[in-house]
Amino acid sequence: MYSKVLSILQNQEDEFIFKHFTSEDAWEIGNLLVNEFKEHAYSAAVSIKLNNGYTVFHYGTDGTGLDHQNWIARKENTVKVKAMSSMRAYATLKANNITLADWFLDPMEYSTCGGAFPIKVDGVGIIGTIIVSGIAVITDHEIIIDCLEKYFNKKVDHLTEEF
Repeated sequence: MYSKVLSILQNQEDEFIFKHFTSEDAWEIGNLLVNEFKEHAYSAAVSIKLNNGYTVFHYGTDGTGLDHQNWIARKENTVKVKAMSSMRAYATLKANNITLADWFLDPMEYSTCGGAFPIKVDGVGIIGTIIVSGIAVITDHEIIIDCLEKYFNKKVDHLTEEF
């Protein structure tokens, strides 16, 4: 089962590569996510952060707080260290029947639940992370994919068909 899931996740990361990434891009993607939260009445937070520590977009609906911020940090850490979405990190661990400890990562600092997606710029590499927290493990990931599909005007396979 996980080979198909890993293939879908890898394909998503390969398809959503930016030619450039500016504050305007962050604003557009962030607003797509906020609109999805509102449309589905999700209590969730989104943060778009660059690897240099700069937050270019952040929003939390009513009902979010420090707990969401802590999850955002843990998910972002996973993307920065493993250079993959937090959902792919989760599937990789499951496929190999290992844990964060096997990667020498502290579960208080890292999370492999869905909701963090690498911002990869063509010819540059991963420069930041789009992070969602507050819905459900797969939905946190899938809402990012839905919005990236709109941003890139491109369709990809989704995990909801596999889980």
